Amino acid sequence: MENNMNQDEKIQENCTSNEEEVAQTSEENVEAETTCEENVTDINSKLEEKKINDKIEELEKQVEEKEDKYKRLQAEYSNYMRRTQEEKQTIGIFANEKIITELIPVIDSMERAMDACADKEDDMYKGIELVHKQLIDCLQKFEVEEINALNEDFDPNLHLAVMQESVEGVEPNKVVMVLQKGYKLNTKIIRPTMVKVSC
Repeated sequence: MENNMNQDEKIQENCTSNEEEVAQTSEENVEAETTCEENVTDINSKLEEKKINDKIEELEKQVEEKEDKYKRLQAEYSNYMRRTQEEKQTIGIFANEKIITELIPVIDSMERAMDACADKEDDMYKGIELVHKQLIDCLQKFEVEEINALNEDFDPNLHLAVMQESVEGVEPNKVVMVLQKGYKLNTKIIRPTMVKVSC
């Protein structure tokens, strides 16, 4: 009987050790499952984080593109406004060009009439001189200026050379005589000055 008891004890010890092994294996399996779940959760969170970062980068790119488009549009609008303003000013300045070009020969005629008068104290001369001065003052209000040429260097943009003459004591390419006055409207030459140039 003792033998049976020993055997029962051995069986029980074996069962207990098997149970312990099973419990230990179960714990290891639970730990392994927990570690696996944590790894899967880690991978999922990293994937989620990468997706979010990618989305943020894409949105930042879109914002940069929109800002760039906005800045370009703003610059284009600014340039458009500046050009429009310049055109308005130019139109305002040059709107009277046609009438001014018609008045210049009248000024020439008045100057010839004044030059033809022998008596500078005559009432006729004084009347023509007064009207001439008023006309010149009126044109100056509209930014019309006479082009100074006498004793200046010849400039083909401002002067029209119709004669050349060698003059002692004068450098070449100097204007020595004005044959017809020239005028400019603001920066635009309406009529170049007709001149004689030294050679």
